[in-house]
Amino acid sequence: MSIDPRAFRDAMGCFASAVTVISTTTESGEAIGVTVNSFNSVSLEPPLVLFCLGREATNFDHFLASGRFAVNILRQDQDDISSGFASDGGNYFRNLDSGISALGNPLVPDTLAMFDCELEAVHEGGDHVILVGRVNELRHDPEGDPLLYYRGRYSAVGT
Repeated sequence: MSIDPRAFRDAMGCFASAVTVISTTTESGEAIGVTVNSFNSVSLEPPLVLFCLGREATNFDHFLASGRFAVNILRQDQDDISSGFASDGGNYFRNLDSGISALGNPLVPDTLAMFDCELEAVHEGGDHVILVGRVNELRHDPEGDPLLYYRGRYSAVGT
């Protein structure tokens, strides 16, 4: 049976997910990022996370070559940052007062949570690759709410 890609995407849109910006640097040291909602925890011991990156992503080769990345979980009011990285990930850090992680990854300011990771493994995943990272450092705000993506648009946690 063949699954229609649009129907698959629409059905997956029923799964609300947090919005993240995954960031790293190029070989020349330029900060880059990409908006991603396919992010998950993998293991507590050792602490591992994963995200999926499309093979057609503008900065695909840079993410594979860097050997490290940061996961920046966006706050409910950071939809402009998500949109900025979705449309111009190679340059959007120029618009932010970003920091640098212990591993040298660029960090989006004032995020809900951050995971600083070394690349542990890369797996094939159809038109994407699955990048697994070992978490070396993390931080989070226990009071904030995440930016969500649901049915093709930004959403918020309901009360």
